[in-house]
Amino acid sequence: MVWIGALATAAVAGAGAGAAAGYLGLVTGALPLDLGVGRRTRPLGPQTIDVAAPREVVFDVIAQPYLGRATRAMREKVQVLERGSDMVLAAHRTPVAGGKLTATTVETVRFTRPERIDFRLVRGPVPAVTESFVLTGHGPGTRLVYEGELATDLWGAGQWWGGMVAPRWEATVAVSLAATRQEAERRAKAS
Repeated sequence: MVWIGALATAAVAGAGAGAAAGYLGLVTGALPLDLGVGRRTRPLGPQTIDVAAPREVVFDVIAQPYLGRATRAMREKVQVLERGSDMVLAAHRTPVAGGKLTATTVETVRFTRPERIDFRLVRGPVPAVTESFVLTGHGPGTRLVYEGELATDLWGAGQWWGGMVAPRWEATVAVSLAATRQEAERRAKAS
């Protein structure tokens, strides 16, 4: 009878380890889960920034790591896996869990110069994300509007997971938008 208790303890420990591994896989994007059942969507954004730089300059700053020569810092964050004439497939690395883990998402990035850049998730912590950066003239500068949609599966459980992922996703975008503004305004002043 002692072996039944040992077997039960091993089963509980194995289930706990499996759950932990599944969670880590989801968080880092290593274990994408796309069941297509009980799909729920939620908006991302909008986030709007005004940039004191021409639209073409803002577009070039966003597109550079994908279409041009990326800086060393950007090469650590973005790896272009495949390049076409107006679209790339890119892996994005983002620190999570206080920098202890790295989440990797794979996305298509489509360019419509100079007014729009669209992203579509191929692999990541949720089954589907679509996003856009829309650039319009705004006085002497540019208004950049980010918005998108994040989808999860499994009804309420997926909705809960989306509630965990979306704020972090949007915070990462906000940091990217701030860096875009800073670099575009620097380039505009330099020219």
